[in-house]
Amino acid sequence: MPVRTSADLTRFRVRVEALVHHHPVVVDNAYTRWFAAGSADRDEVRHLTVQFSVFSHQFVEAQLRKVLNAADLDSYRSGKEILMNELGVVFKPTHAAHPARSAGVAPEHDSVDPDIVSTEGTVDGGRFRFTAAHFEWLLRFGAPIGLGFDDMGKRRHGTASTLFFCDELLRIYGSEDASIAEGASYAVEHWAAAGFWKELIAGLSAFKARECPDLPMGFWIWHDKIEDQHAAHTADELSEAFFRPDFDEQRFLAGAAEMLDGVKAFWSGLEADRLAQRDRRVA
Repeated sequence: MPVRTSADLTRFRVRVEALVHHHPVVVDNAYTRWFAAGSADRDEVRHLTVQFSVFSHQFVEAQLRKVLNAADLDSYRSGKEILMNELGVVFKPTHAAHPARSAGVAPEHDSVDPDIVSTEGTVDGGRFRFTAAHFEWLLRFGAPIGLGFDDMGKRRHGTASTLFFCDELLRIYGSEDASIAEGASYAVEHWAAAGFWKELIAGLSAFKARECPDLPMGFWIWHDKIEDQHAAHTADELSEAFFRPDFDEQRFLAGAAEMLDGVKAFWSGLEADRLAQRDRRVA
């Protein structure tokens, strides 16, 4: 097998970026574009919240599978950083104290509130808090709009398109084939960094200002802040993986494309639900 060079990596990056950054779910997400305008009513916000909670909660299973199928120790540890943080281990900053601490915020509060909890550092040496789990952040978001623990996160609450996305995460993102899994990971993180969080935040902020002033926005804002870091990490991981003897360019691209198709199915399902609900109201 020919030895890969830095020029080969540069050429491959061009192919990857063309695939990911021009995928319809990245450049033309009709649902998030509509949502950003701020006209979503309470029922529509509730539906988004429930479906997103199913994806977010089921993602933990896909992340665990990614850890179990990691290609090497570095990938294994990177996967566990995400998994343990999802479950409630707060990042321990690797630099100076977080500004919230110097401002007099109690450590236990800093550990659970996504509005001020750190988006940088490592879970190695971090503290576990039940209330720092991302799903619990979503539960606190759902409470003011009438959603409780029994309403969120379970597969039984997912629509067909949401469950398809969850199953594709298990199949592709958690694949035993390292090249496929790395393609899926790259695609997911670069999709997430492309701006959909900001569109959701815009729409939710409008809803909060209009009729739900006690709606906590931390879950959404925290994830928006961290996604650029995740995308940078996957770019670094691509550089490392590319020079492994077992790395396969075509399987990486296939994993990225299929994963983005799964993401698109999720958002297209929400858009179809929205339009169907609108038609029922008109009728």
